[in-house]
Amino acid sequence: MSRPGHAHAHRAPTGVDEEVRVERPAAVVLLAGLGLAGIATVAGLLFWWPSGDAADVPSAPYAADGVTFPVGEVRSAGEPCPLQEAPPAGCGLVAVDVDDRRVEVRVPPEVLDAGLAPGDRIELQRVPATDGGRASYSFVAVDRDGTLRWLGALFVGVVLAVARWRGLFALVGLAVGAAVVWRFLLPALLQGSPGVGVALTGASAIMFVVLYLTHGVSLRTSTALAGTLLGVAITAGLGVIAVADARLTGISDDAGGLLRAYAGSLDFSSLLGCALVIAGLGVLNDVTITQASAVWELRAASPEASRWQVYAGAMRIGRDHIASTIYTIVFAYVGTALLVLLLLSVYDRSVLELRSTEQLAEEVVRTLVTSIGLVLAVPVTTAIGALVAGPTPRRRRPGYSSGD
Repeated sequence: MSRPGHAHAHRAPTGVDEEVRVERPAAVVLLAGLGLAGIATVAGLLFWWPSGDAADVPSAPYAADGVTFPVGEVRSAGEPCPLQEAPPAGCGLVAVDVDDRRVEVRVPPEVLDAGLAPGDRIELQRVPATDGGRASYSFVAVDRDGTLRWLGALFVGVVLAVARWRGLFALVGLAVGAAVVWRFLLPALLQGSPGVGVALTGASAIMFVVLYLTHGVSLRTSTALAGTLLGVAITAGLGVIAVADARLTGISDDAGGLLRAYAGSLDFSSLLGCALVIAGLGVLNDVTITQASAVWELRAASPEASRWQVYAGAMRIGRDHIASTIYTIVFAYVGTALLVLLLLSVYDRSVLELRSTEQLAEEVVRTLVTSIGLVLAVPVTTAIGALVAGPTPRRRRPGYSSGD
């Protein structure tokens, strides 16, 4: 039994939490630190919350007045036009039933090559008639709502079937995270708030809700949360230094160029720092919750082991997780930047010669910064857990002296 005023048994819904003896001083420091982080998060939300004044947010018309975007059904699709030859007459034309009439629109060859066929639905742009003529139509995009609906339903079904209540809470947490990004982070950035400050605030708000909602309110979850927040802070600080030192502009693709045209007053380097924080958030959370759980499981299995023994055992697990997670980060970025890498590979220069281009350097900085933050979060989370989940004192026996 723990001594009064020194430690207490922390009751949680999971059995392993009930078996672990918690050091009161370390737990108080942990919860106090999280309390301060929570206060700072709320203050950041209140200070940077978008004002709602439309005049403060850059806006651009998507289309001219009177232009609509109806969805029609494909009735027939012609052959795609060759890219490097004079296109023959009629190539690339698709017959579509829309607005109670049949129209023909020209579709890019890559869309036809993707398998566009009769029965598919596509979105068109309708420009109203002028001078007594007829309205004109042009291709915008394939209507993919059907695919997205069944794939989303399958995802939810699989998560609920396998993870059950924990999966449901994870889905709710995902919805909360999406709401924070859409309702706070993006509008705040468009209103000119500092990117890194907004990212830290938004990331902290998401993690507070997601971790406690998904994994329950316990000191084990609090340990993972503390490690996550410290990892986010490390990633943000290192990202600011790296972006400034590499002189990255934050504009490496067409989307950045368009945004600059409509919102040129934005600090795009700061936005890149924000992107670094958000990009590493999910995998960082995965690592820290695993480390906290490893510490608690080891402590429950060896209640009399020293803190160092528990720390060393959890770090052996953490090193394996680090190795696999780094591969995950690198290959995830390779997948998202595959077209950029392919474009660079066709240039008549080696990859080493192109490593300092904006497109490639941005991905390299993103990968290295998030990986460093992730790696450092592992020993930090493990150390916090080893301090909070204290050893159970050995019972004194004749001729035996107990100690921590």
